[in-house]
Amino acid sequence: MRPPRAPRGERSHLSRRDLLSECAAGILQRPARSALTALGTVLGVGTFVVVLGLTATTSSQIDSRFNELTATQVTVEDTGGEQPEYLANAFPADADRRIEALNGVRNAGVYWPVRLTAEELVSAAPPGTGDEGERTEVVAASPGVLEAAGPDLEQGRIFDAYHDRRGENVAVIGSGLAARLGITTLETAPAVFVGDHAFTVIGIVADVERKADLLLSVVVPRTTAERIWGGPDSGARAQMLIATDLGAARQIASEAPLALDPAHLEYFKAVPPPDPRGLRGSVTSDLDELFMLLAGICLVIGAVGIANTTLVAVLERTGEIGLRRALGARGRHITLQFLAESGALGALGGLVGTSIGTVTVVAMAVVRDWTPVIHPATVVAAPAIGLVTGVLAGLYPAWRASRIQPAEALRR
Repeated sequence: MRPPRAPRGERSHLSRRDLLSECAAGILQRPARSALTALGTVLGVGTFVVVLGLTATTSSQIDSRFNELTATQVTVEDTGGEQPEYLANAFPADADRRIEALNGVRNAGVYWPVRLTAEELVSAAPPGTGDEGERTEVVAASPGVLEAAGPDLEQGRIFDAYHDRRGENVAVIGSGLAARLGITTLETAPAVFVGDHAFTVIGIVADVERKADLLLSVVVPRTTAERIWGGPDSGARAQMLIATDLGAARQIASEAPLALDPAHLEYFKAVPPPDPRGLRGSVTSDLDELFMLLAGICLVIGAVGIANTTLVAVLERTGEIGLRRALGARGRHITLQFLAESGALGALGGLVGTSIGTVTVVAMAVVRDWTPVIHPATVVAAPAIGLVTGVLAGLYPAWRASRIQPAEALRR
């Protein structure tokens, strides 16, 4: 008769509650080290949130600024044509009025750079007084050019149709050029000299919305420039600056040559604003690539830190692991314990990093007077990225802990 089998002992198991309690005990046993271990994940996840948040926020601002300024600007170039009888200036005398009659146009004006001789320098004193002057561009412009540029006047005013019609010797200059020439106030009716010709400064411009190079130039009425230096020529052709309503720029660009000269459309080339989607995509792509690389590096550093600390913890707790194994803990229980600790550190770092990143995006938007934009998926995914980083970092240390034999561990 066969002897009865000995009763099989119940296999050990690790409940979720026990796993969580052991995980919390392992982390809180050395809180300072746990905090420093999670710091890498905090930086990585925080950078991830900041990158996506600031990219979305700045993309929104790019759209807004583009729509407000660049999307409302059209430039018409005098191409020169291909006919031998082509005139030096294809723009008609009433070009401003023709373009401003189009629906959607706010202001428009013709301008060209004046061709100066080598002796014609710009100074604040007459020639022969010791002021050598400087070489500065002089721009002949109709009043519509300054209006279309959207000037922010520091002092004075811009010239108007009266000055242009009478060919007055007046000028508008930028604040930087005024400072170099020593012109600080218009109360004394200062003048700038272009060679032997004096121009009364009636306006100093601090900034412009369009055509920023006007800030570095002496802008004079076009009729005055024609009287003194002549009109544009083949080496310095005229152009037209047009400010439009939002959404009308491309339509105006297609209509402008027809309005200027229906018989010779080839004389003009209208340049519409570029597609804002391409600009936004280019800027967003550059920001994404740069900062996502930084976020990836931070996450790798965080993963290495968690892996290193978890491995050190395995070595320090060899006796504890051996005792657990001797009392019936299985290898997978040890694996789950250390994976839970590393995953908890990663998740904790992810939550803190998400909070810091969100606060950073909002704070920067408030400082810049922007509207913060953070996609909800970013806030949800960021802590999960921290958790995955922690689990992946703990795989090797947890596997190594599970391979420790009870007898070997208890002998240490």
